[in-house]
Formats: sequence, structure tokens, C-alpha cells
Amino acid sequence: MALFNSSNPTLTEKSFNRSMAIPGMDTMTMKGTLNRFGFLFLMVMATSFYVWNEASVGNSVQGYILTGGIGGFILALVLIFKQQWAQYLAPAYALLEGLLIGGISAVYNNAFAKIAPGIVMQAVVLTFGTAITMFALYKFGVIRATERFKSILFAAMGGIMVFYLLTFVLSLFDVEIPMMHQGSLMSIGISLVIVVVAALSLILDFDRIEQGAAMGAPKYMEWFCAFGLLVTLVWLYLEILRLLGNLYGRRD
Repeated sequence: MALFNSSNPTLTEKSFNRSMAIPGMDTMTMKGTLNRFGFLFLMVMATSFYVWNEASVGNSVQGYILTGGIGGFILALVLIFKQQWAQYLAPAYALLEGLLIGGISAVYNNAFAKIAPGIVMQAVVLTFGTAITMFALYKFGVIRATERFKSILFAAMGGIMVFYLLTFVLSLFDVEIPMMHQGSLMSIGISLVIVVVAALSLILDFDRIEQGAAMGAPKYMEWFCAFGLLVTLVWLYLEILRLLGNLYGRRD
């Protein structure tokens, strides 16, 4: 059904079809999913602060970034196919993402210490503000996850994935795209577009969660859907941080 075409690969029709509840089994709820998300978020913050403190005393954070990035990617792949394990793997994923976020945040904080000492806090505030705004717009029906909305956003997500892949492949050969230098108008424009797409992806995630609850998905799907929300929120934060870096880089 087109109803479940989500931009978030963790929250798709197949995910819910593989997890339909057995009669008599406890089912997921929107509130329960948000509670699970809150728990995962606290775990992200715990390891983020740990890495941040490590950086503040002069220790290298590259190992944390690699561990968090690679480990989180592997766990995300496992979770997509094994939603039943979400109660155990989602917290582990959150801890790893905290290592990644804490490390990248520390790198940005050091790089912009002189021209933008509050860049990380700005990114955090903007991420929270955006997420709360998207949730409010969804709950009050200002933005609806219509079929056209989903199709446009899905196409945009595909383009972004191709862009990420191209950038990664070129970086392996030490090739940089000239127009993507930090602070260029092109880099700012692309970052802004990605931030908008990431923010709108939250609308689809909220819709998928609500639909899953209405379909009577099993209770463990609360953990899986909380994990899906965390994926989008981490993506949004990192892209907002990149956008701010591009903006301040242009001023420098």
C-alpha cells in the first residue's frame, strides 16, 4: 500500500507487515513510542557528554567518531530486518550514536571556537525547535502526509542519498567538489535543502507511527519506531550543524 511509503527506511510498510500483532498481544501506542524515544535520547546524551568531556581535556575523539559511525550503521541494518530485537539493540544504537554526535560536535566546537563559540548549542536549540514545530504542525493538521507529499519527499531523499554516495566515493580518491567548499553559496544552499528535507521527514515518521498504532502493531514496535525517530533526529542535528558551519565559514 502507498500508505506506508516513508522516507525513513526504518519505518516502512514491510516493517509493519512483518510485525503485525497476534490477537491478545499488547500493541504499540504513540505515547509509548515517544516515551521509548525519550529513553533513547537520554542514552544518546550520556555518551555524547562523555565524548565531549574527553575532548575538553585534550583527548582525541576520532576513535569515538569511527566507533559510533560504523557501529551505529551496522546496528541500524540489523534492526531494519530484526525489529523484534529493538528493545535490546535500540539502546545500544543510541549509545553508539552518542559517541558519534559527541565527537563531531567537539570537532565543530574546536574548529569554530573563535568565530562561533556557540555553534553546537545553536545546532541543539535549532534541532529541538524544528522537531517540536514539526510535531505541532503534524498534530494540528497543518502539514499532512498526503500521497503527493510523500512522493516528493521520497524523491528528494533519493537525490540526497545519491549525493552522499557520490561525495563519499570521491573522497576516497581525495577528490573535492569545488562548489562544495565550506562557506560557498552552493554548499549553503545544498545544506539548507537537506535540512528542510530532514525536518519534513519527521512528519512522515509521526504519520507512520500513528498508522502503526492504529493497525495494532506489537508492543516491541514502540522501540523500533523510537529508533526510527532517533535516526531522523540525529540526521537533522548533523545537517543543521553542517549548515551553521557553512554559514559561519562564509563570514570568516
